[in-house]
Amino acid sequence: MFTSFRITVLFVVIILLASCSVSRNIQQLADKNLFNDSVLADAHTGISVFDAELNKFIYNYQSDKYFVPASNTKIISLYAGMKYFTDSLVGLRYKKTADTLFIIPSGDPSFLHPDFSSQPVFDFLKKQSGPIAITTNNWKARALGEGWMWDDYNDTYMTERSPFPVYGNVIRWIQVRDSGSIAAMAREEAFIYSEPDISWKVSFSGDTAAQIFSVQRFLTENRFFITQGKEVSAERKVPFITNGLQSALELLKDSLGKTIDPTSTIIRSDGIIHSQPSDSLFKIMMHRSDNFYAEQVLLMAANEKSGAMDDRQMIQYLLNNDLQGFPQAPRWADGSGLSRYNLFTPQDFIWVLHKMKNEFGMERLKTIFPTGGTGTLTNYYKKDSAFIYAKTGSMSGVLSLSGYLYTKSGKLLIFSVLVNNHRQPARMIRRKLELFLHGLRAKY
Repeated sequence: MFTSFRITVLFVVIILLASCSVSRNIQQLADKNLFNDSVLADAHTGISVFDAELNKFIYNYQSDKYFVPASNTKIISLYAGMKYFTDSLVGLRYKKTADTLFIIPSGDPSFLHPDFSSQPVFDFLKKQSGPIAITTNNWKARALGEGWMWDDYNDTYMTERSPFPVYGNVIRWIQVRDSGSIAAMAREEAFIYSEPDISWKVSFSGDTAAQIFSVQRFLTENRFFITQGKEVSAERKVPFITNGLQSALELLKDSLGKTIDPTSTIIRSDGIIHSQPSDSLFKIMMHRSDNFYAEQVLLMAANEKSGAMDDRQMIQYLLNNDLQGFPQAPRWADGSGLSRYNLFTPQDFIWVLHKMKNEFGMERLKTIFPTGGTGTLTNYYKKDSAFIYAKTGSMSGVLSLSGYLYTKSGKLLIFSVLVNNHRQPARMIRRKLELFLHGLRAKY
């Protein structure tokens, strides 16, 4: 009996020593590739690595500290979408009476978006012969998220949210110059047009010396100031002010060939039009790190859960229910990560990624998260790329990477690296992180 006890103690000691050895080896990797390098010397860094098979952490460094995660926030929004969507997006709900088609929007960002050639919702609306009315009684959000920076309004990464997005809520401006026409070049004329065509105010700069084609929207109205450039062909995308439903209905009138009238009538729908496969939207959202898609996914999840596009209510519901197990209670402000109010820990991302693996399966997640050489990882992890599936995040002074990593021995690790307050070029930090993760893959 005493011998059996000694064997048990010895076995426990061996396990503890092995665990310490693994943690020490990872620490050496981190010191070599990250902490002892001047690139990260002054940054605030947190790292957590979790063995999914042993169900335990194998390395933690400031992993319970809070960080601004930037676009790693999209991982949480992805969970909400995967949890509450079916396999196809709800494009809209409707009720047809004897004389009118009443529609209830769902916040679907794929409607008339150039990412999607198939447009079932548009086709459904196009074939209607009678009046169409739309209600937004289910819209409880605002166009801009909490903590967004107002002076980014002209950039597509801060496209407005809305109950009934059209064309991705942006206007594509195209400049085409006839490079073969000597007369046209002499006059320095360029043909400039928009997709979709708009009736909003447009004015042009008289500056003929400008090298770069640019389009600036006014802060408070859909009025655009255009400066032609020297490019033979150029394109700029500029968000428009949604004004609730107003801008969407104005743009849709021409493309649909009919008017949709807003109504305050309370509608109980009896039909649904689905638009796209849900995972097709999720994949673009994660590969491109699309802020607009992420925001609308969270709003659509709220609509499916409660019948209202209310991001604040949905965030609170998730934190109190599906996501109540976060190791450290986060500060969650928006769906995209644009807000610096967001605060999560590396352990928080480990927890939700592990939960997603268990609920949705790795095979599905591998079709949604970018791997090496694709999406926002296009320039990284190219060699033997299908070992990492992860989400990047970046904004000024912030860099993050969280996801799944298969080691050369076949183990599945879940990792999260969050860096705040760095002053070096992001590409340099990403290369250092790449070295660290390649080393982790080789040694564990």
